[in-house]
Amino acid sequence: MNKEEIIKELNKDLALEFAAAIQYVQHASVISGGEYDSIQKELVVHSQEEMVHAVSLSDQIDFLGGVPTVDVAERKIAAQSVEMLKQDLEGEDLAIRRYRERIGQAESMREYGLRRVLEDILIQEEEHKRDLQTVLEKK
Repeated sequence: MNKEEIIKELNKDLALEFAAAIQYVQHASVISGGEYDSIQKELVVHSQEEMVHAVSLSDQIDFLGGVPTVDVAERKIAAQSVEMLKQDLEGEDLAIRRYRERIGQAESMREYGLRRVLEDILIQEEEHKRDLQTVLEKK
């Protein structure tokens, strides 16, 4: 893996973060049912955290000599609340897989600052996954 390759992958991660933030906002606004009150508030928090991740990734891409993307990956919507949460969980699973990969790549490149930023993002993505799983297990 070289710098150009990791920048390309980080830009894909960035596009996914933008998409996640948008998707969480939409889901928080349209999710319905009293049983979803607590997760509705949490989805707004998740959206804000995804944007913080986007800023962190943008900074790292710039530091590595790349240009942060403004592209947004695919967003998913659904009519049913449970389906929305499943879509969000799928997104978190993808993010977790990608960040674990990226952490290994950063380590192999001896980009320890990048590795640390990615580890911090991964911790929050795993927390998001737990939040979603907890609600879905009750359904």
